[in-house]
Amino acid sequence: MDLLRFDGRVAVITGAGGGLGKEYALLLAARGAKVVVNDLGSARDGVGKSNFADTVVKEIRDKGGVAVADYNSVVNGEKIIKTAIDNFGRIDILINNAGILRDKSFLKLSEQDWDLVHAVHLKGAYKTTHAAWEYFRKQNYGRIIMTSSNAGIYGNFGQTNYSAAKLGLVGFCYALALEGAKYNIKVNTIVPTAASRLTEDILPPDMFQAMKPDLIAPVVAYMSHESFDGTGHVIDSTLGYASKVHFVKSVGTPLKKKPSDPVTIESVKDFWPKVVDMNGAKHIDKIAEVSMDLADRLQVFENRAKLDGDRYTYWKDYNYDSKDLSLYALGVGASVLNPSDLKFLYESHEEFTALPTFFILAGMCMEAPLVPAAMPPGKHADFTNILHGEQYIEFVDDFPGTEGTFQVRNYVVDLLDKGSSAVGIVNSEIFQGDKLLYRTQQHIFVVGQGGFNGPRKSDNSIDVQPAPKRKPDAVVEQRTAEDQAALYRLSGDYNPLHIDPNVAVASGHTKPILHGLCSLGFSVRHVLAQFGDNSPANVKAIKARFAKPVVPGQTIVTEMWVEGKRVHFQSKLKETGNVVITGAYVDLKNVGKVRPSAVSASDSLASDAIFIKIKEEIGKNVAKAKSINGVFLYNITVNGKTVKQWTLDLKTPEVIEGVGPKADTTLTVSDADIVEIATGKLNPQAAFMKGKLKIAGNIMLAQKLGPLLKNDAKL
Repeated sequence: MDLLRFDGRVAVITGAGGGLGKEYALLLAARGAKVVVNDLGSARDGVGKSNFADTVVKEIRDKGGVAVADYNSVVNGEKIIKTAIDNFGRIDILINNAGILRDKSFLKLSEQDWDLVHAVHLKGAYKTTHAAWEYFRKQNYGRIIMTSSNAGIYGNFGQTNYSAAKLGLVGFCYALALEGAKYNIKVNTIVPTAASRLTEDILPPDMFQAMKPDLIAPVVAYMSHESFDGTGHVIDSTLGYASKVHFVKSVGTPLKKKPSDPVTIESVKDFWPKVVDMNGAKHIDKIAEVSMDLADRLQVFENRAKLDGDRYTYWKDYNYDSKDLSLYALGVGASVLNPSDLKFLYESHEEFTALPTFFILAGMCMEAPLVPAAMPPGKHADFTNILHGEQYIEFVDDFPGTEGTFQVRNYVVDLLDKGSSAVGIVNSEIFQGDKLLYRTQQHIFVVGQGGFNGPRKSDNSIDVQPAPKRKPDAVVEQRTAEDQAALYRLSGDYNPLHIDPNVAVASGHTKPILHGLCSLGFSVRHVLAQFGDNSPANVKAIKARFAKPVVPGQTIVTEMWVEGKRVHFQSKLKETGNVVITGAYVDLKNVGKVRPSAVSASDSLASDAIFIKIKEEIGKNVAKAKSINGVFLYNITVNGKTVKQWTLDLKTPEVIEGVGPKADTTLTVSDADIVEIATGKLNPQAAFMKGKLKIAGNIMLAQKLGPLLKNDAKL
């Protein structure tokens, strides 16, 4: 690598008799610069004099470098610059490094202590820079380094004078960088933490030794080089480490709900949490951008208000992070037992992402007074009479990330009269800044509040679509846990109907029921795994109608039909055959067929050969099979979990791999035990008595299978 040289350049360094300034001088001189070593020769409080500058100059000259000493105060900065011009005829680099301390608590701080610190740090930097500025402009070249401090950036007890001066230098740098831009004058600030005369009895001895100035000198030297193109930068450096420091501004918020509302002390109090929320904060480079940024945000606020019109509208913010995504995934049945689910559960997974149905939550408005406010006179809506009837979500921009803050606009787009009940159609638009990410629609049924002569249909409604009238292309089933509703409610729906037995009974249920959106989450996961490459970003839209409730512990069976890029689906309960989600579909960007998750059909099992043999036997005895007139569902388990299902439909008759028509009798048996039964090694009655063969439904009907099936398939 070529060395960065300073041949032909002249550098002025204030406070260069020791510490940081000395290291700057030695390094620049070693790389070819001619150096003015300025130092008043005083202690850290500015008192006393010595020949520090001469000592540094001698060291530079002894090593073959070029340097002169200067003992002027930085308050007389023009004299320091004159030393450079008189000796070398030019100046290219100015490092404002000189400083003193007068530390005292604010109450004890005298005006003299305040003025002296500001005179050396802030005014001194002004004086030297002002004197050098005209030379820099004429030669169309200059490099200026200001020296700030962490005390200036963050404040420090007992250093109000010093902190104020050091932060003042940052503002000085920012403004001067703008003025010098067209003259190729780069102005930057170093925030060093190093051993020096100012810290020799402040830092512990071990730390004092570790914080060597020579670790910071290369940073300052690079920022002083002609190849360095940055300007207006504040660079923090210590212990061989460097980082940029800059101000950031929160997104903020209007201090009123509507443009026509007044701003009051109370409204400021109400909105204050949003004012100081630093999620989404950003850095602004130029003062002009402050006004532009504010104007843009106010314009968005005004435009949204115009969209509201006379609709009942409710605005809210919605925040989420990786913890919310993982908790939701658990709530809708994702499991570490399925390797393909891990990316929904583990924030450090290389493909960590959200399930698409998670984003429905941001648009939920059950807690908002939207539908109640839209009800006609004499009608009411509250938690005692509203039900979630239908749900839609459509992604209109890139799939959202794994954390963020949304601005959500909810409004009632129509109120329908269905005779006995009313239906409020609620649209939600979810923004991030001024970008619309996605939209949702909810149909909220208000039981017993119809009959107000309102419209029965709406052009604004996104309707469900019937499933094709053919056998499903895929079937996946998954049992919900007894604690499923208790887990899912932690994602934000705290309706006691889903956990409090007393509320459930009062609402007409025998026990707390599962959230409809939880059931939907299960089924969409099944569709995604089966036909969507298990990629949430592949989803364009989802629509579903909630038909009947699910009780935690019941098994959701998702039936799927592929038509183009749309996957129709409906969800049933295995235990009852009731359809719980109907007219549903998932629109995908691309349809593929991947291996289903472990909740559905698995790899080939030993028992597969048995059902193939049964199919052959039925083909030979169609009339006898029909005479049984029953449907038998076999759940084949491995390690206690159902991994495959077969249906013997002896009404049609046919043998179906998966779930077929509603079963009259359900038999649950392990893969190994069914082979034992079929080969005669295990008596079916003995298996039943030992709990190895479980039969539900019409047990007597199962006994009719014997005459049909041969000895090599004793089922």
